[in-house]
Amino acid sequence: MPNCQNRRAPGIRGGRFTVVDPATGEAFDDSPDQQPDELDGVVGRAHEAWRSWRADTVARATALLAAADAVEAAGAGIAPLLTREQGKPLAESYAEIARTAARLRYFAEPAPGPRPITDGRPVRSEIRWQPLGPVAAIVPWNFPLQLASAKFAPALAAGNTVVLKPSPFTPLATRLLASVVSSALPEGVLTIVTGREPLGARLASHPGIRHVTFTGSIPTGRAVAEGAAASLARVTLELGGNDAAILLDDVDVERIAERLFWAAFRNCGQVCMAVKRVYAPARLYSRVVEALAQHAKTVVVGAGLAPDTQLGPVNNAPQLARVERCTAQALADGGRAVSGGHRLDRPGYFFAPTVLADVPPDSPVVTEEQFGPVLPVLPYTSLDEAVEAANDTGFGLGGSVWGTDLDRAEAVADRLECGTAWINHHAELSLAQPFAGIKESGVGIAGGPWGLYGNLRPFVVHRPQEA
Repeated sequence: MPNCQNRRAPGIRGGRFTVVDPATGEAFDDSPDQQPDELDGVVGRAHEAWRSWRADTVARATALLAAADAVEAAGAGIAPLLTREQGKPLAESYAEIARTAARLRYFAEPAPGPRPITDGRPVRSEIRWQPLGPVAAIVPWNFPLQLASAKFAPALAAGNTVVLKPSPFTPLATRLLASVVSSALPEGVLTIVTGREPLGARLASHPGIRHVTFTGSIPTGRAVAEGAAASLARVTLELGGNDAAILLDDVDVERIAERLFWAAFRNCGQVCMAVKRVYAPARLYSRVVEALAQHAKTVVVGAGLAPDTQLGPVNNAPQLARVERCTAQALADGGRAVSGGHRLDRPGYFFAPTVLADVPPDSPVVTEEQFGPVLPVLPYTSLDEAVEAANDTGFGLGGSVWGTDLDRAEAVADRLECGTAWINHHAELSLAQPFAGIKESGVGIAGGPWGLYGNLRPFVVHRPQEA
């Protein structure tokens, strides 16, 4: 997520705040503006619900499966609301709902059972995995449902209860999702709170929370970690990225151009693990730039509810302003917009899909996370130079290598300093794989069994051997 993201909600109405449709720039609904002093009761009820929820693994699995069915059944009501508040095309909203249901089913497996320790001593030792307690899940606005489920599904499966806080830019679909999921769970097991800051900060630092899982910007992630440290709560932080794509000199430009384009521009570029900078061999540089720009010029940009839309608006006004600043600075630094480069002249938060060439490597659009529909393409003369440039960042979420010789591409991928590397594709994840960043891109692991164990603690029991 962008470092300078503004968390301020668009407006206030009494005890509620307004929610804006990014396709129009106008408020269309509102959400409860809950206050920090309400958290004691919320967390207290989550702790009470935890006492029974943690005790029955079979009941938990059954409830999660029922929740998955309920989410699928409610999809037609949730998806348009998600598109309305987030901006993404309707098909992508349905994909988020499908992913949420699939994640609930994936984690609806019995929690890991006891494991004996055999070490030659005359005692019987056993590791038993136990839940942590109430978990705070704090979610951003780019994938509200998918990221919420990535946090609450493993936490619930492990036997924890969850207090979920969505972004004030996208609270509505998450509230509806939480209501649907909660209908299959005992009361208090999953609770949602919505509101403006300092609600999230107070939730992260609440002494009754035992694990804080957060996705967002690096500065906010640091603040979350500091707040959680007061009660020594566990933290899992996914803090964004500045993923590089390295094109090798044997790459088939025309064959990979469309895949590379969407790896950068899906969800209007508002993806933490999107391609955010491309390094192309000097002899192929012009072809790469033109191929990407051609896709940018022909993609259909519009409201997410319109049937032909391929790319929606930027989600909110502060983020649109950031994208404009990054692009303007790149052009002032000597770069040129081969496509786009400007805000679209229409209502809403639309920015033309932008491919930038000739941008200096120290321009903010290269060194920072622009988090929008803007992609700089940079030339390189030696592969070592490209790898060094890809790694020369405080981020370390993902990266990719594109070429015809897969063995060579894999050897280059091994040199990338990041949590996940892809070859000839980017930002594709399985529910069964770990997802984690290095450096400033995060702490802890999400996904697969690693995500489940992140919500458990080992409890060791020793007893004498039977005589």
